[in-house]
Amino acid sequence: MSTTEKHTFQAEIAQLLDIVIHSLYTDKEIFIRELISNAADATEKLRFLQSSGTEVYQSDRPLKISVNTDDTAHTISFTDSGLGMTRDELIENLGTIAHSGSKAFLQQIKENAGNPGIIGQFGVGFYSAFMVATKVTVYTRSYQPDDTGWIWSSDGVSSYEIEPGQDLDRGTKIVINLKESDREFARAHRVESIIQKYSNFVGFPIELNGTAVNTISAIWTRSKSDLTDTDYDEFYKFIGHDIDAPLYRFHFTADAPLAINALLFVPKNSLEKLGMPKTESEVHLYCRRILIQSKSKGLLPEWLRFLKGIVDSEDLPLNISRETMQDSALMQKLNKVLSGRFLKFLEDEAKSDADKYAGFFKEFGHFLKEGVVSDFTHREALAKLLRYETSVSESPAGFADYVSRMPEEQKDIYFISGPNREACLASPYYEGLKAKGYEVVFQYDPWDEFVMDHLREFDGKKLVPAEKAEITLDAAEQKLDETAARLLCNFIKESLGDKIGDVRVSARLVDSPAVVVESDKNMTSSMRRILKNLNRGSENPFKHDLEINPNHPMMVGLESARKDRPEVSKQIAEQVYDNALISAGLFEDPQAMLKRINSLLEQLVTKAN
Repeated sequence: MSTTEKHTFQAEIAQLLDIVIHSLYTDKEIFIRELISNAADATEKLRFLQSSGTEVYQSDRPLKISVNTDDTAHTISFTDSGLGMTRDELIENLGTIAHSGSKAFLQQIKENAGNPGIIGQFGVGFYSAFMVATKVTVYTRSYQPDDTGWIWSSDGVSSYEIEPGQDLDRGTKIVINLKESDREFARAHRVESIIQKYSNFVGFPIELNGTAVNTISAIWTRSKSDLTDTDYDEFYKFIGHDIDAPLYRFHFTADAPLAINALLFVPKNSLEKLGMPKTESEVHLYCRRILIQSKSKGLLPEWLRFLKGIVDSEDLPLNISRETMQDSALMQKLNKVLSGRFLKFLEDEAKSDADKYAGFFKEFGHFLKEGVVSDFTHREALAKLLRYETSVSESPAGFADYVSRMPEEQKDIYFISGPNREACLASPYYEGLKAKGYEVVFQYDPWDEFVMDHLREFDGKKLVPAEKAEITLDAAEQKLDETAARLLCNFIKESLGDKIGDVRVSARLVDSPAVVVESDKNMTSSMRRILKNLNRGSENPFKHDLEINPNHPMMVGLESARKDRPEVSKQIAEQVYDNALISAGLFEDPQAMLKRINSLLEQLVTKAN
């Protein structure tokens, strides 16, 4: 008499199988991850029972997971030494809807117009085997000492069979007869690459055809005190595909507000700085050591894309296939916690080793600047990490250092944009601030002014471009009196015509004869340069104002010459304006200027002879 029992799948299970096979998973290889994950769960539960003193069948059997491929028979099998299942558990777990929670899943499928991206852990990973199988056979023996073995089999269509199994070891073995189109999964090298991609850090040994394949430890789950620099460096080289040790490592563990184990690394070099295209984040999202999302999107903000490493959280509500995250609010919370803690880590590192941090900022500072512009949430923390040379320090310093050196009467933080230190020191905009004894931040990146525009202030003090500094030097006797200075301004204005806005006497120049300033108080010279580049070829709609130094010999001489030699004086006025544009980095028309200089030199030589 046959002891084989034949059962029909519940209607809901049949629906679920159809969804799993045809539309749930985006990549068939996922079934290997799912079955190994189930095996790891069963083995972990068995280990817990053993540790609690529960009597277990074959208690001395090693806890491991075995995968075997047969490219001749076109099969792949998965064996674990975990809990195993009784007959009733086989029916409950694999044949009915009640235990898995799949009924709720199917209901949400209907409510969401068939969209499979529904949150929840429904325990249906086993059914993913039917994506590639003509038949699935399960051999299982429960850990309970008085139970016996059982064999479950199905083609995944409408029914399954159960029969007693003799001489089975504790645990579960799943044998998959592969479809002709999916026989690649019977090839060892293909399966090994999948295991290393998704399941390399499972907490139990995984053997493929008798050879261990997960040889790298999930060190992010271990205590920092148990790890050495070599442990971290070797793990980084593996996960980061790098030959160099990392510049920084950040090992972070938290239980609240989320359960997080994170191990993040800063590489030694920035590929983007070396001219490579915009990089992609290499931080991978795990749940209980199983890969959920490689190069996870949204896990960290875009401006932290230079990081490499792993984030593992048990709090993730995953969709049915584990392939995408649905709870965006939770991801945002994870993003915020990780970003905030990493920025605090950088702040601490900057304090403990300023030189090392300066090297980091030189390589990765542009990412932090991007964060200032794009991320309001972390802008204040990012501001503390910015580093610039200043008029008193060639070593990059932070705004906090600048503020600590400010004289009591100084209310604002001043900065100058220029191509290099020499240009900033020679800038006419620096003269008045230097005379006042005010330190000035030097910025050599054209986009720094956008950073300052978004930052606006630090520690309650406004960030002000030097060209817009409202300062007045101590009054001194002018070489040109008020009337002469006003007449000279009128003459220059008339000479330059529509090329210029206003012409006025400056209260901040010391050594330069003149300086251009923006007519629009909201515009800066760097912003103007960028806008001009964006509108290259179009008529320039911008006009500058010109401020003159009434104490400079050139201005005194021009006031005298304008009465006797008006044509030459007009050319000199134009040259003064062009010189001011050159000094500000805004000059554009060298041909006209060279023609004028040649004319002036000719007149000078003619007069000398």
